[in-house]
Amino acid sequence: MSLLEDKGVNTTPISKLGEFGLIDHLTKNIEIKNTSSVKGIGDDAAVIDMGERYQLVSTDLLVEGVHFDLSYMPLKHLGYKSVAVNVSDICAMNGAAKQITVGLAMSNRFTVEALDELYEGIKLACAHYGVDLVGGDTTSSTAGLMISVTVLGEVEKESIVYRSGAKVNDLVVCTGDLGAAYLGLQLLNREKEMFKENPTMQPDLTGNDYVLRRQLKPEAGVKYIDILKELEIVPTSMIDISDGLSSEVLHLAKSSNVGITIHEDKIPVDYTAMNLANEFNMNPIFCALSGGEDYELLFTVSQAHYDKLKKDADFTIVGYVTDASEGNNFIANDGSSHPLTAQGWDAMKK
Repeated sequence: MSLLEDKGVNTTPISKLGEFGLIDHLTKNIEIKNTSSVKGIGDDAAVIDMGERYQLVSTDLLVEGVHFDLSYMPLKHLGYKSVAVNVSDICAMNGAAKQITVGLAMSNRFTVEALDELYEGIKLACAHYGVDLVGGDTTSSTAGLMISVTVLGEVEKESIVYRSGAKVNDLVVCTGDLGAAYLGLQLLNREKEMFKENPTMQPDLTGNDYVLRRQLKPEAGVKYIDILKELEIVPTSMIDISDGLSSEVLHLAKSSNVGITIHEDKIPVDYTAMNLANEFNMNPIFCALSGGEDYELLFTVSQAHYDKLKKDADFTIVGYVTDASEGNNFIANDGSSHPLTAQGWDAMKK
């Protein structure tokens, strides 16, 4: 029984709304009252007017048993990842991360030495991204470990990029490759189950360094922001790919009030991920569309930048922007068109 059912109140399961539906529901009546609050809920980071520049603020919460499994996630890697995924949100606004705060809640099964290991990863990530750890909080938990990281960044006002700026005929571009992080997770889960059945068996992870690194130690797309700046390209819209390509495409389309079409044969998948997908009897394109945790960047740009982008292997043009009336579509290799649906990971859904 829920907290309100025993009082005769009609209740709605959170799983019915899902993560983004819940966010929309809880925040639909929130009003921005301070003139310095340029952008509130609804993008990768909040935007605060600090005078000459905008300050960017974003928070991510990682919960044991939901976002990570310590049976195969080393604490040092977890600390690094908790910072990287937050820096990724700042990158998605075309900004640079500057400071973080870290909140921890942990049960009594964690020792001081274990938390030292976690913070070693946090400090390594801060050094790598040029970010200062400037504060936080710690408290106890009745079960497991929870990590909350808030990142502060900044961006020049003329360079800020939201999810809402995509225009008809823009190119849709993604960085790096997709699906490897999800396949790394499948590999780790498979080896965990085999170990549970036979504890004397050693995990066989040979030849899968790339997909494991993508899952355990993802990197934020700082280098892509630097490249775009060198190319003198300011995207019209942008988001980071944390929940799968299809979900992020739909976020950009909804925020920009446009349609987006992507092509199967354009979606970048690393050959090692393809091989592992075949081993698991999975479609690697499905992994790219719905897997999540790649932390690549998805953005739209004017066609005027086509010649600049096609020369850089870091970027792949995966589709184009259409009028909203045309909907969001996926063009398969055989030429058939299918409505694009969000099947990415959602922590709130069963």
